Amino acid sequence: MAEGTAPSLLRDGVVLLGFGLMFVLLFRRLGLGATLGYLVAGAVVGPHVLGLVGDAESKLGFAELGITLLLFIVGLELNPSRLWKMKEEIFGLGLLQVAICGLAITAIVWVGAKFSLPAALALGLPLALSSTAQVLPMLRSSGRMRTPFGERAFSILLFQDLSIVPLITIVAAMSRNPADANAPPGWLLAIYTVLAVVGLVVAGRFLLRPFFRLIGNLGEREMFVFAGLFTVIASAAIMEWLGLSTALGAFIAGVMLADSPYRHELEADVEPFRSILLGLFFLAVGMVLDLNAIAERPVFVMAMAAALIATKTSVIMLIGMAFKMTWRQAFALGLLLSQGGEFGFVLFAQAQAGLLIEPQAASLFGAIITLSMATTPFLMGITRRFRTEPIAEGQERDGPKVDGANAIIVGYGRFGQTVGQMLLAQDIPVTLIDTDIEMIDIAGEFGAKVYYGDGTRLDLLRQAGAAEAEIICFCMDGDQLDPDTIEGVHEAFPDAAIYVRAFDRRALVKLKNTSATAVVREVMESAVKMARLALRGLDVSPADIDRAEEQYRSRDKERLQLQIDSGDMRAARAETAKRFPWGNDTQ
Repeated sequence: MAEGTAPSLLRDGVVLLGFGLMFVLLFRRLGLGATLGYLVAGAVVGPHVLGLVGDAESKLGFAELGITLLLFIVGLELNPSRLWKMKEEIFGLGLLQVAICGLAITAIVWVGAKFSLPAALALGLPLALSSTAQVLPMLRSSGRMRTPFGERAFSILLFQDLSIVPLITIVAAMSRNPADANAPPGWLLAIYTVLAVVGLVVAGRFLLRPFFRLIGNLGEREMFVFAGLFTVIASAAIMEWLGLSTALGAFIAGVMLADSPYRHELEADVEPFRSILLGLFFLAVGMVLDLNAIAERPVFVMAMAAALIATKTSVIMLIGMAFKMTWRQAFALGLLLSQGGEFGFVLFAQAQAGLLIEPQAASLFGAIITLSMATTPFLMGITRRFRTEPIAEGQERDGPKVDGANAIIVGYGRFGQTVGQMLLAQDIPVTLIDTDIEMIDIAGEFGAKVYYGDGTRLDLLRQAGAAEAEIICFCMDGDQLDPDTIEGVHEAFPDAAIYVRAFDRRALVKLKNTSATAVVREVMESAVKMARLALRGLDVSPADIDRAEEQYRSRDKERLQLQIDSGDMRAARAETAKRFPWGNDTQ
């Protein structure tokens, strides 16, 4: 069996990744988004079209780790204080959306599809949930995650995740299966939820941070990858063991680490796994899409999908306007959250196990969820001009207001601290990155927030906001940078000016012809300063001191240009010794 399993897994992996890559490239080229590409690719390779890959249910269960990793990364972006500020949106906007949408869709299923009331509740309430796996990447890719619009959308999604426990309780309470009589009651699940959240908060504060500090002292990136994945999977496993939302557990773990120095390093390490598993999740959703159910009742599936989208869009739009959103913003929010969600599959399976609905109904409504998810990119695309605020005649819309330059400083030792503190003195927002754990802890005692990580990594710089930064300062000690690194950073973030601390003259020559805006020798200015003080101590006149400095700088500049032109420190030695007998070429 082992010999047959490995080739099968490899073959399935090749087929899934190959078709996923092909369809995502095609759909992105057509402007339809990656999600729809994955869904179509999954449907094509699934059992109802080409039948190239089987066992979609097991792949769906594994790929749900992508949702868990996604919520962990989102948690890393929301520290507890920011989350507390969003409490009104989470428990106000979110509660109203789940309750009103759930009851409205239940009424439509009950009246329109002639299901019994328990069955209609078991089908309608899960349809109130939207697709976190689809919506959050759309917000992140469009740069709207931290905007008021993005925070409202996330607040609703977060409450939907919190509502999974009560929805499971409702379905379990209506169960007709005698085997469910021994299941834990709803009040006990609620207690489990509170205890689990409190436990994760305590573990994050007293276990996770010392744990990552220990790993940071080792200086091995691979250990960070392992530790990050362990944190996510362990928190999800605890919640699953308690019968709660695995994604909620990962989200809480992320929030607990959002204020830690390791946030950007963790985000950069976990992000590739999140992207791959989320893509596999949508591939698996496409595979489980029951095309036969659609073929047998196409009008019903399309009509219910349309009713679902129209109902959720209308309800969310009205709720959004009640929360003082413009009608265009509220309309955009409604469309963005109009689809069914991935947790609907989980709740339908529980309803089926509880003998509330037939397997055919679970497949049919699963197809409705998938079809609604597929329409979201289309709807967001074709309604863009309706959702955009109009420009009044004779007026121009205000552009983004920049209150100050955004800066990233890599290396927060004695050199980087001076650069950073001068920028902060001008109220310029600065992100600080370093790998020295002891220095990070000491800086924290003085109120400086320094993140752990290798600031020469493009993925970590991107997580730290380099795409929006105006300047990036490399202030690390030693000769750690090469021209390829500088060019890679410039190519990835062309709008950011790059300033580099050079260890000595050789490092400056090496980096002089790169895309760096400026390269500064670390000891030159302090040495000039000391020389001026020494000359003053010898009673040299201020004019002569200025003349000596000017002469030194002029000769140094000429000598440096000779070395840059030759590309070799030794090549200019003879001419350097002839023209500047008192100089050398090491400083």
